[in-house]
Amino acid sequence: MRQTSFRRRALAVTSLTAAAALTLSACSSSSSDSEGGDDAAGLESVKIGISQLVQHPALDSATEGFKQAFLDAGYVEGETVEFDEQNANGEQATAVTIAQTFASSDADLVLAVATPAAQAAAQAIADKPVLFTAVTDAVSAELVDSNEEPGANVTGTSDMAPLSDQLEMITQIVPDAAKIGIVYASGEVNSEVQVEAAQEAAADLDLEIVTKTVTTANDIAQATEALGDVDAIYVPTDNMVVAGISSLIQVAEDKQIPVIGAESGTVEGGAIATLGIDYESLGHQTGEMAIKILQDDADPATMPVEFASEFTYVVNPGAAERMGVEIPQEILDQAETVE
Repeated sequence: MRQTSFRRRALAVTSLTAAAALTLSACSSSSSDSEGGDDAAGLESVKIGISQLVQHPALDSATEGFKQAFLDAGYVEGETVEFDEQNANGEQATAVTIAQTFASSDADLVLAVATPAAQAAAQAIADKPVLFTAVTDAVSAELVDSNEEPGANVTGTSDMAPLSDQLEMITQIVPDAAKIGIVYASGEVNSEVQVEAAQEAAADLDLEIVTKTVTTANDIAQATEALGDVDAIYVPTDNMVVAGISSLIQVAEDKQIPVIGAESGTVEGGAIATLGIDYESLGHQTGEMAIKILQDDADPATMPVEFASEFTYVVNPGAAERMGVEIPQEILDQAETVE
């Protein structure tokens, strides 16, 4: 991988510089021992570019978890690690521009948060490692050849949710549910994959899935209205809909339609409950992969895509009351609660 050779050359230059510095410091006071780019553990200073598609709680948490992994590994922000954080504000064209900027920068590694940001980074960057997180299906998004053998300079973590368990949770909260509505962005491969999976899981539970697509956040309220006579609404990890969740929640509350989310940020935004991923943990997991690449010269081409292994109930009792349902005690007993 070309990036590895670049880093080795950089390390050689750093070593020569350090040797010269030590020669000069031999005649100076010991106070200079604390100066320099590396810490006492010998960590090489690194620069990380971060491209986040849009600001919302799940993606924000993933980014924070990624950065925390470096701090936990002994890096010091501003000294041995520098994060260049960029946000595309939901615009694919902006994500492409960010990716192109990172491609020509001196970043040692790039993190892309959410599928469209990852697609932009993968297309623009070929000579340095690219990690992704908050991507549902990296193969369908054409980011990797396979989850087991990514094949190039791109790998990362998937936020594939336990859809069957989430739909079953809907039947626990809304026992008479027959029709489940889903609003999603037509341009997000991430969401298309989840809708297909939901339709397959729903068949086993005798549920019917009703869908409406949106192309902008301004369409969310109208699309939610257009779902018609559904018994509950399921919100996948769709970046556009999650970012504009307040519009969907307002319609759902007005029509007394319970909303279940795929992740906790949606519950914080007004959905009733989820059995979902901890995005901060997922981001941390991605950060640990990044450290293996930067410290141990691990090759993204052979680093399998990783998946979350633990899922947590998160509930919003206030939202349940506003939507006219009760959360079963068996769920409450296992859940974290948000207001």
